[in-house]
Amino acid sequence: MTCSDLVEDGIEPVSDIDLEDLAIFPLPQCVLLPGGLLPLHVFEPRYRELTRYCLDGNRPMGIARLLPAARHQRDHAAVYQHLGVGRIICFEELEDGRFLLLLRGLTRVVIERELPQTHSFRHVTARRLTDQQTDPDAGVHLHQQLMALCDRLATLLDKGGRQLRDLACGPTPGACADAVAAALMMDADERQALLEQTDPNLRLRTALSQVSRLLCQVVPCDGVVN
Repeated sequence: MTCSDLVEDGIEPVSDIDLEDLAIFPLPQCVLLPGGLLPLHVFEPRYRELTRYCLDGNRPMGIARLLPAARHQRDHAAVYQHLGVGRIICFEELEDGRFLLLLRGLTRVVIERELPQTHSFRHVTARRLTDQQTDPDAGVHLHQQLMALCDRLATLLDKGGRQLRDLACGPTPGACADAVAAALMMDADERQALLEQTDPNLRLRTALSQVSRLLCQVVPCDGVVN
């Protein structure tokens, strides 16, 4: 993607993101995890307006996954109440008004209520989900396991190994689990379940399982890799 601008500078801490009036982009099979990257091709007029709205005010964007029964509805289709919130970090506006975007996931939230519609796109009030208090020693151990497995997988990849190692060595164990899963986990249902999980140790176990499964695909093995 050729980017016309980068809007990373000046992003406020996650705790300062305004969730009282959050613009959302409903999509059928997209789940934005914290620390993950999501490329989007925006062509529908109302979501072009949404993109301009977010860019003009350096506002966050909520990526809301449509419920299966609502995927053929055009207006006010039902969405999962848990969604990821991200920031546009890179964009290109095409000559015909379409956008190519790259979002970075910032946090997980739950919708509290939908607001009256004042634009062509939807707005909600949301609440940021915070992680549960868990056994910190177990978290450290799981994080060490995740880093070790990511290091093993990285040595077997043709490209992207260094980036995978970087994701596994992030600031907190729970954030590392999110970032690794965002890069490797493709199934939308699995990503949605991880998005809704506030126990960081369980997220670490999920990420470990994902890396282990991929290792077994690259190097045949029996069961889970330790």
